[in-house]
Amino acid sequence: MADMLLSECGEKMARAVAHARSDFATIRTGRAAPALVEKIPVEYFGAEVPLQQLAGFSVPEARQLLISPYDKSAIGPIERALQMSDLGLNPSNDGVSIRLTFPPLTQERRKELVKVVKGMAEDNRIVLRNHRRDTRKELEALEKDGELSKDELERAEKELDRLIHAQEAQIDEALAAKERELLED
Repeated sequence: MADMLLSECGEKMARAVAHARSDFATIRTGRAAPALVEKIPVEYFGAEVPLQQLAGFSVPEARQLLISPYDKSAIGPIERALQMSDLGLNPSNDGVSIRLTFPPLTQERRKELVKVVKGMAEDNRIVLRNHRRDTRKELEALEKDGELSKDELERAEKELDRLIHAQEAQIDEALAAKERELLED
């Protein structure tokens, strides 16, 4: 029973780490990256559709993103959605595709973004701790009901601590990589 709870908790923690990585990918670094725009909702034939379902992406230059709609009639709605997004970019439409040029980030803005990324990392660490707390409560309830011995509880808690330290280390690695990416010129 304890192994099942630990396995479940491990899966939840792994999802939290994956979520942290996807959060980090949405932060603009001055380089073009499809992850920055692929989730932007586009009003297309009366429905909101994520941009990634309407177009393909390529990066012809380090600071330029080329968006090629699968359907040419989607260019107008895609361009409007990009202009209304909070990225602060001006799309240029050539009738076939849309180009986004990313201006270089100022040092001040880079430092602000590092703070934002650190906040995201801390939010995801809190999620990990909440999973640990919930699993620990369930383990203690099993011990109280007599389904788990004291030794099994201690072993399970040690395994739980090992699990959270490993997942926090992954978040820290992803955070450090994003910080390096943000601060390099």
